[in-house]
Amino acid sequence: MTNDPKPNRAKPDRVLLKLSGEAFCAPGSFGISTQELSTIAEEVKDAASAGAQVAVVVGGGNIIRGAELAKAGDIQQATADYMGMLGTVINALALKEKLVTLGVSSRVMSALDIRSVAEPFIRGRAIRHLEKGRVVILAAGTGNPFFTTDTCASLRATELDCDILLKATKVDGVYSADPNKDPSATRYEALSFKEAISKDLRVMDMTALSMCQEQKIPVLVFDFKIKGNIRRVIEGEPIGTLLTAE
Repeated sequence: MTNDPKPNRAKPDRVLLKLSGEAFCAPGSFGISTQELSTIAEEVKDAASAGAQVAVVVGGGNIIRGAELAKAGDIQQATADYMGMLGTVINALALKEKLVTLGVSSRVMSALDIRSVAEPFIRGRAIRHLEKGRVVILAAGTGNPFFTTDTCASLRATELDCDILLKATKVDGVYSADPNKDPSATRYEALSFKEAISKDLRVMDMTALSMCQEQKIPVLVFDFKIKGNIRRVIEGEPIGTLLTAE
């Protein structure tokens, strides 16, 4: 890796931000931290004010971990997955309310029919919200068990004609190994989907990566905790690791 300045990337007009449920809670805890929620909302507001249309897919691991419940053997995986989807709805509602207090027009759209708290996800309506400058928060995954919210992010990015999928993480990109365990791990500036899959780098689940590869939707893996990073992506700054089809 060199210290030479890197050329800016193309500025996206419409982005999909994938947030894990863990982004909503303090490290090592569960639930929703008001401080973490405020940080997320401020960053999304900053990104929206940069001129891009923003859709957000949220996870629910801070509320309930469906996979762990199913693994324990007490709950069928399909039921556990639906429980996890409901956890994402809680996070989506919290983010929407915080954005509204910040003056950001927002809508929650759910893949499950919960009309008392969220609109049903309808592709044309979601695009219309984005075109009107509203942040669209997408909850309940794909609405089907056995699919992760990473796969939901890939699917929604495809459906909504997004220019890029932003994968928010706790590290500043994709590494050859876990940088917290291996001091010799190196960070990739760019990767092809084929390389990420063949090297088993576990950027996203295989279904999600394969869909982005097939649909030629770039994926940027970046550190969400650094203030202003989403805006930097929208302004074309070369941060994180960019995965592309070529």
